[in-house]
Amino acid sequence: RALGLHPRGQGFESLSAHEGFQKWEPFFVFMNFYVYILFSLHLNRYYIGSTNDVENRLKKHLSSGKGFTSKARDWEIKYTETFTTRSEAVQRELQIKKWKSRIMIEKLIKGEL
Repeated sequence: RALGLHPRGQGFESLSAHEGFQKWEPFFVFMNFYVYILFSLHLNRYYIGSTNDVENRLKKHLSSGKGFTSKARDWEIKYTETFTTRSEAVQRELQIKKWKSRIMIEKLIKGEL
């Protein structure tokens, strides 16, 4: 028992003085971020975005009544890339959008880039 502790557990105590105390171990929650490419056959168009949850984001695209993706209800995920930070994912999203090239996007999807 550490010095200065009351024999019946009153007063200031170290955490290890309590029964059942489990040592606290730090843990890290790693969240991935993604760049995704959707395709709509109805519009014959691609859509590029970034998120931390691709499946949930697709559901929002399919159910939303506003924005570009609201013009179709047949969006499918054609491609994803994984990143460890949001800023990396957004940077990559902007890079792909700057291509403004369907040919480049289709090469990326096919793994030719």
